[in-house]
Amino acid sequence: MVVQGPLTIVRFGSCGSICDAKTGDVIIADSAFGINRNYDYFDTHTGAPYRLSSLEASDKELADHLVQQIQGHKVGRDIVRGAVGNADSFYGSQGRTGDDFYDDNDTLIQTIHEQVPSAVALEMESHMLFHLARMSTGRLNDRPPSIRAACALLVFADRSGNAFISPEMSTQMVIAATKAVFDALVNDSPTQDNLHPSIGSVWESKI
Repeated sequence: MVVQGPLTIVRFGSCGSICDAKTGDVIIADSAFGINRNYDYFDTHTGAPYRLSSLEASDKELADHLVQQIQGHKVGRDIVRGAVGNADSFYGSQGRTGDDFYDDNDTLIQTIHEQVPSAVALEMESHMLFHLARMSTGRLNDRPPSIRAACALLVFADRSGNAFISPEMSTQMVIAATKAVFDALVNDSPTQDNLHPSIGSVWESKI
């Protein structure tokens, strides 16, 4: 057992938009998928240079709480929901092109849209969190999952329009969104029932 009691995780960070979302918008991940470099391809040139996993769903109730709080705190301009691609590197597997390495990724973003029509953004964390939540041991005992996870992302880069967020807008959004994420967590767990005991935990020594 990972924890004694429920564990709720919100991945809060930045992303690059591959849809109509612009810098200053917020993306809520309804699901996530992995994007992995196929190392064998670069030796044999068989198969595809990148592999896309199946979708892992976020916790819908927690994601809905995030939307409500982000709207209430007036974070950003618009909220976009969809599937988020999680790459195993910052460059090649996210379709960033250049001459320093042979990545064969010129058509990767097009391939992503073809295989995952609901794809809206690229980042690197939420897919594994969603997968671990789905695999949490509560499901083996006919109980709710012991881990639930959702994801809120600020669009720092518009990959379609090659635009980037300003430092001033970034600071404003991070402050407002942080409050929204914490309020979403509070609303998602309105009582203190069944929480992990503080004795022997990192919360035992309170400052």
